[in-house]
Amino acid sequence: MAVVAGAFLASGLVLAPAAGAAPAVKAEPDTAALAGALTKQAVAWGECSFPSVAPATEAELKKVKGLACATVQVPRDWHNPQDGNTIGVRVSKTGTAYPGTGRQGIALVNPGGPGGEGLPWGAAMAMRSPVLASQYDFVGFDPRGVGQSTPLTCSYTVPDSTDQNVISRAKVEGCLKNPLTKFITTEQTAYDMDFIRVLLGEKKTSYIGYSYGTWLGTWYATTFPSKAHRFLLDSSTDASRPTLEKTWDLQPRSRDRQFQEALLPYVARNDAKYKAGTDPMEIRRNWEKAGGTREFAGMLYAAWFIIPAMYDTTQYPSAASMVAALAKGPAPTGTDAEKLEQVVAKALATPGLTDANKAFLNKAKGNALEAIAKKDSVERKASYQGGAEVETWDAAFEAIRCQDGQWNQNLHYWTYWQADLTVNAPFIAPIMALSGAPLCAFWPTTNAKPAPDAKTFPKLLIAQTELDAATPYEGALATANGLPGAKMISVDNEGSHGIFPYNTDCVDDPIVAYFQTGFTPKKKFTGCQGLPLPGEDKTVEVGGNLGHDGKIKIKMITPQVRKANEIVRELLEGTATPEADEKGMPANA
Repeated sequence: MAVVAGAFLASGLVLAPAAGAAPAVKAEPDTAALAGALTKQAVAWGECSFPSVAPATEAELKKVKGLACATVQVPRDWHNPQDGNTIGVRVSKTGTAYPGTGRQGIALVNPGGPGGEGLPWGAAMAMRSPVLASQYDFVGFDPRGVGQSTPLTCSYTVPDSTDQNVISRAKVEGCLKNPLTKFITTEQTAYDMDFIRVLLGEKKTSYIGYSYGTWLGTWYATTFPSKAHRFLLDSSTDASRPTLEKTWDLQPRSRDRQFQEALLPYVARNDAKYKAGTDPMEIRRNWEKAGGTREFAGMLYAAWFIIPAMYDTTQYPSAASMVAALAKGPAPTGTDAEKLEQVVAKALATPGLTDANKAFLNKAKGNALEAIAKKDSVERKASYQGGAEVETWDAAFEAIRCQDGQWNQNLHYWTYWQADLTVNAPFIAPIMALSGAPLCAFWPTTNAKPAPDAKTFPKLLIAQTELDAATPYEGALATANGLPGAKMISVDNEGSHGIFPYNTDCVDDPIVAYFQTGFTPKKKFTGCQGLPLPGEDKTVEVGGNLGHDGKIKIKMITPQVRKANEIVRELLEGTATPEADEKGMPANA
């Protein structure tokens, strides 16, 4: 694009004279100037509604001091705001901070996804961290394309093919026809975040981001470094990369790792309760003999009962009861739905389950039954010989992760990738095989996350657990090493995803102190011990070791994982894994 030397661009960049002059000086985008008349819009704050949370939780959130919600109008395209197109972003604010010199300003919160509804999270963070709420007014928001903000839905004509890659290509092509799609990106959301700051009359923005929210936070801090006050990246993506591909590349392996390194040993240590045996490898062998994840029913058990418990290890008893119900037999019989009912009934009969554990199992059963119904619907449609069918889907998750940076578009690469998973991550590989290559393999983009400037990038904190199954430790470590001045808190022998507040002094104190004072720990890495798992009175060493430097030394394929993979290969020798193209599995991080 040709520009006149020294002119202001729509992006907010200032260019120095071209020929023989000093190097270009890069200025931050000015969202107030870019938004023009939208900066003076009358924001109508009113009552909040959080339909995505349980009614009892919603009632508690509404008690938070100063809670109010509004829909603000933002440019559809921050790089061309003059075109006049706008979209709505739904925002919630709280008023918990004490007035005066102790007030630190606002702190935005994002729960992850991409595509997670963040509107309730301002109030939720005020409840979760009342100490910080006394100094910060927490702000939640549904990112563009999501929830009560202008949503992104896409439609496509279902092709007459059972090839999942053909279907995926049709989905992408259909989505790219929606004029909103190309503007549903992390970059555009980062601009929205800064504009929320402008509308609230604040000089700076603080931020707590979980999971994908760490990627969003890094993008904001890189684009608006002088506006970034205190930033916590909790359960970090690999933000050292220009795309999200590496984070999702690691995810199947990290799920296999937590399953074998932490969950199965937990079942074995608590044999008096689960009665599945005292040897984790023997439990794994019996799990695989029962079908593992190679059958659709087993995929359901993993996708809805086991993986969610990896995100929140207080639910390990729920996942352990499901593993034991299958591993100790007898095998369930009947349809997928009938098998599910039998296994869940056995799991619910496990002694010592809390009401929260039982609620978890019943909710997971409902999700799994929906997945079975969806699979049956897909099969019925496959046998239908009528006219072409048009399907509509919520596309924010795929649009964001695919458009934030170009993924590998060589289908041979993804065939090899799947084959590698079959060998090195056989717990998750059959589930991944359902969808073929990821949609991002068919989604062209020219975007890439900008690299931070070491001279301007703000000091921030990263909090990460050793066995995180969604955003693996390796990605967070790369982020800590790749972001200028970043400090990391490593939690050994813990697998939960999204941990602050963790309720231990080692984890929470440096985070709170940072938000209060701006000081980060002296050392780059702070090592903390994880809490005991439910029903246990001490923390058990699993996985890698916490080094003297605060880093955890762990391999993706540990000796225990390698042994488990050998068990699977032995059982599969001479057999074929059935093909499947069913839907209904959870996708987002």
